[in-house]
Amino acid sequence: NLGAYLKRKPNALSGGQRQRVAIGRAIVRQPDVFLFDEPLSNLDAKLRIEMRTEIKLLHRRLKTTIVYVTHDQVEAMTMADRVVVMNQGRIEQAADPITLYESPKNLFVAAFIGSPSMNFIEGQLVQNAGGIAFQAEGGVDIPVPTQRAERLSVAVGQSVVLGIRPEHTMVGDSNVSTVSLHVADIEPLGPYTLAIGKVGAAAFTAQIHASSRVGPDDRISVPIDTQKMHFFLKSTGDTVG
Repeated sequence: NLGAYLKRKPNALSGGQRQRVAIGRAIVRQPDVFLFDEPLSNLDAKLRIEMRTEIKLLHRRLKTTIVYVTHDQVEAMTMADRVVVMNQGRIEQAADPITLYESPKNLFVAAFIGSPSMNFIEGQLVQNAGGIAFQAEGGVDIPVPTQRAERLSVAVGQSVVLGIRPEHTMVGDSNVSTVSLHVADIEPLGPYTLAIGKVGAAAFTAQIHASSRVGPDDRISVPIDTQKMHFFLKSTGDTVG
């Protein structure tokens, strides 16, 4: 897509056009592997999306392995067949994007994958008359469904961290519990709105309906999908089922 710019010098091209020139130079060498080191970091949002698509199409056409380094988890999720999540030079988890999203190995991976980031609440698993529940400071008390509790590899009474994604707060089935959110701010995003505040003592972001009339300092009841809750051992950060 550079036919109209052939008479220009590289320094007269935009960032995205320079990237295409650089990729073209690499293609003609017919390499076995392409190495990309944050190639889109200096581009504006619209151009980043366009270039993501171009690189994916290029990969399908050339059928050549691409190793792509990025700090942008959206790029990783949308472009990769396999993602290697690294922390201080150590591999935390390597898997396909959906596995990383649905079954993070530890707190680091859970926090890194997903936008907005997963919510985390520190508390304990307790046994009560209704079964097992998660309790935390500020009156947080969330029943854990029996089927979900059976998968937990942690004893009742141990300190754990509950993880719940903002997008799992707009639910309408039977596996629902509610938490009270003290709203500090809202971010309207068109199809839905993000309500940002605190649940108990923990920072929390909920995805609510765009038509919801919610403002700062409101207290709202937020439903969460209890089948989509994640639990991590507080002492190690490892997932416990």
